[in-house]
Amino acid sequence: MAGSNGKQKTARDMVLSLALIGIAAAVVYFLTIPHDDHAPDLKRVDYRVELLTARRAASYPVAAPEGLPSTWKATSVRFQGANSDRWHLGFRTPDGQYVQVEQSTQKRTDFIDQASQGGSATKRTETIDGRTWTRYTGGRYDALVLQDTPGSTTVVAGTGSFAELTTMAAALKME
Repeated sequence: MAGSNGKQKTARDMVLSLALIGIAAAVVYFLTIPHDDHAPDLKRVDYRVELLTARRAASYPVAAPEGLPSTWKATSVRFQGANSDRWHLGFRTPDGQYVQVEQSTQKRTDFIDQASQGGSATKRTETIDGRTWTRYTGGRYDALVLQDTPGSTTVVAGTGSFAELTTMAAALKME
């Protein structure tokens, strides 16, 4: 019977060891790993050089906002001349949403589907600065689409409200 007492001690020691390891892991987790649930602060990008490059290289008038409040933060920019003269300019809105301006000479239906991430045209349009924009919904992003830009399609899309999309569309100047 002496052997059974040793087995009980071994099992008890193993449980105590596991408990100590669990406590140590909890201490490490709570003290050394950052637990910030806030979204990271996105850096503002200066898109002037890319805009000038795009306006020189693109086969259409490139759109960029003028006069937006400083609370709209430009966060991403790119021009892909080899990829259907594709222009992208992304912004974080004052309430933390995302709004992007996309332009391209790509096939219109494919481009709108990509820029709105699956949106479909609605029967609702908006006239902004004398131009008719069509609302798209149902995709990952809501969108306003301008199809009368010479040689290209312009899409203002994002997680922002239609009011924010309209604010961006109204600020766009095409050169």
